Amino acid sequence: MQKPGDFESSRRVLLVGAVTAAAVPVLPTATKAQAPAPNPPTAPVAAKVSLTVNGKPAALELDTRTTLLDALREHLHLTGSKKGCDHGQCGACTVMVDGRRVYSCLTLAVMHEGNEVTTIEGLGTPDNLHPMQAAFVKHDGYQCGYCTPGQICASVAMLQEIKDGIPSHVTADLAARPQLTVDEIRERMSGNICRCGAYSNIVEAITEVAGRQA
Repeated sequence: MQKPGDFESSRRVLLVGAVTAAAVPVLPTATKAQAPAPNPPTAPVAAKVSLTVNGKPAALELDTRTTLLDALREHLHLTGSKKGCDHGQCGACTVMVDGRRVYSCLTLAVMHEGNEVTTIEGLGTPDNLHPMQAAFVKHDGYQCGYCTPGQICASVAMLQEIKDGIPSHVTADLAARPQLTVDEIRERMSGNICRCGAYSNIVEAITEVAGRQA
């Protein structure tokens, strides 16, 4: 038979054991694997690029990741071409490369070795406007003006596309030369966004220049 003293002794032993166990920190059962150290950043790779920009030779040494737009704006200081969405969706950066319109924010400068690039600065001057520039002024196609350099470059290239017989999504007869209709103009210019909504004025400007060239 257990005596009262034995009960108290057992109780003390139990309490001491519980307190001791609580004081011991719980060690993890397994050590987590250390995450590998991130790779150190690599130095940018530079390349020499030779272009003809607005009729003048341009020799640049660029980070190979430099877009044509940044090469024009940041290295050649031709700021007429605008950086809008930087995703090829607004057309503000449109320039002409060998006569064809290009979204300069989506193409790398090193891809255009030896190409001829024309920006808005190469089309005309304040004293001698290109016919398309003059038509935009006449028909108020400028509005705020932010998208206008891309609009004008795209318009000039678009008229050349029609002359070359390149069809669009709305061209009715793919075997015939496209006709300069309002639908053709709107379809071909749909990649250039105007926040001011000057589309009807732009169509009028393009139509006037096309009439002179006919």
